[in-house]
Amino acid sequence: MDRKEKIIKTIKKSDKPISASKLASQFGVSRQIIVGDVALLRASGYNIIATPRGYILDEQNNEYIYTIAVKHDQQSLGDELYTIVDLGGSIIDVIVDHPIYGQLTGKLHISSRYDVDQFLKKVEHGKAKPLSQLTDGLHLHTIQCQNEDVYQRIIKTLDEKGYLFTK
Repeated sequence: MDRKEKIIKTIKKSDKPISASKLASQFGVSRQIIVGDVALLRASGYNIIATPRGYILDEQNNEYIYTIAVKHDQQSLGDELYTIVDLGGSIIDVIVDHPIYGQLTGKLHISSRYDVDQFLKKVEHGKAKPLSQLTDGLHLHTIQCQNEDVYQRIIKTLDEKGYLFTK
């Protein structure tokens, strides 16, 4: 088995993202070699996503993937994300419609309170702002749910909190 096959196998069996540095250490090569291997794997059809915490293999079951429109201020960001994960959803990405660049998408892959906490720390301590600030709080999320009931609970709760954009 060559290194690229071992990388895929390692990422697949992990229950959390794996950094390029960790993979490099595991396989005795430089981080840059791993980055190159991942680029080749992507080119050959593997949907490897680079998250802030490392690589994951995106093998989603598209049966319960939904796009929702939400709008809120920066102070409600955490509550919105916690609401989705607490009700059983995973937030795959955030999408905004920028007046100059068109659709901009940021991969999130948030599926737990821990993931939300890590994201909020980056927002608080980083120099960049969330994409939703570019569009006065209006944005889309692609979310994944275990079933339709989970999706309906999320939509209902976001609507009750005034976050669901329905205009």
